[in-house]
Amino acid sequence: MKNISEKRLDQLKNSFNGLKVAIVGDMMLDCYFRGEVKRISPEAPVPVLEVDNEFYRFGGAANVALNILKLGGIPYPIGVIGNDNDGRIFMSLAEDAKINLCGLIIDESRPTTAKTRVIAHNQHVVRIDKESKKYLSPEVQEKLVEFMENNIDNLDAIILQDYNKGVLTPSLIEKIISLANKKNLLITVDPKFNNFFLFKNVTVIKPNRKEAEDVLGMKLRNDEDITTAGMRILEKTNAANVVLTLSEEGIAVFEKNKPEKRMPTIAQIVADVSGAGDTVISTLTMALAAKANIVEACYLANYAGGIVCEEVGIIPIEQDKLFDTIRKEIK
Repeated sequence: MKNISEKRLDQLKNSFNGLKVAIVGDMMLDCYFRGEVKRISPEAPVPVLEVDNEFYRFGGAANVALNILKLGGIPYPIGVIGNDNDGRIFMSLAEDAKINLCGLIIDESRPTTAKTRVIAHNQHVVRIDKESKKYLSPEVQEKLVEFMENNIDNLDAIILQDYNKGVLTPSLIEKIISLANKKNLLITVDPKFNNFFLFKNVTVIKPNRKEAEDVLGMKLRNDEDITTAGMRILEKTNAANVVLTLSEEGIAVFEKNKPEKRMPTIAQIVADVSGAGDTVISTLTMALAAKANIVEACYLANYAGGIVCEEVGIIPIEQDKLFDTIRKEIK
């Protein structure tokens, strides 16, 4: 789609600013311990990491919220954290980023979902997960629905960001999609295996290759398999669009009653795919909310995903970098 004009790019970029997007899903904290190993512990035959750097980042649906912010939007994270130290760090990160947490509930019954990565000499040694995968209580679900009901008229879009950590219950999925459809509000989904086919009647559902393979029980070995998978998901979810991300093979786009479209990957050097899916759903949603059509939105999202794949670590996409990169490409 190199024929997209600079004028159209400028229109879309300007329309990104100030868009209000609710992100409903599993909020996470990513924790990192970096250092060196110089000895083996006398207590057990394990290496001792001497930590010289400890830092924290948003993970999960919170990383999507950060991407929305960096793209010029106003994110509203809707989910839960625990009443614990990780939850306090999470709130501190949000305060530093000036992200509104009015849609966040502190759930005393569960920990803040936290993933701790231990890195020695740039080698990822181990990851420690602290989480509860139990569904939210009916009381907490009702509070989230109530918040959505009270604020939906101020939103430009909703993202359902699922990591199967218990926030997006079948009841919550049904109620939020119903609310969005009654208001004719853009709603996009980044699904996981559990409840995949409960995400019905949405604007876009965006599985990756593995998620599509898992829910359909088939391997996507060739173009024909990809087409079959996309069409099956389109039919089963009754979504307006299916965007199937295929890593190094780019993106396949399926629309009702229209031919399939393919876009090759943009990344020149893939350094790290972590967080790329978050960036794609964020950019896709922002573009659609800015009145891009699905092909334009996927074009921007494909670029955004390619850009962050060239960075090491979970890095959000910056609005200027995205549009400047595309502008250079089309000249």
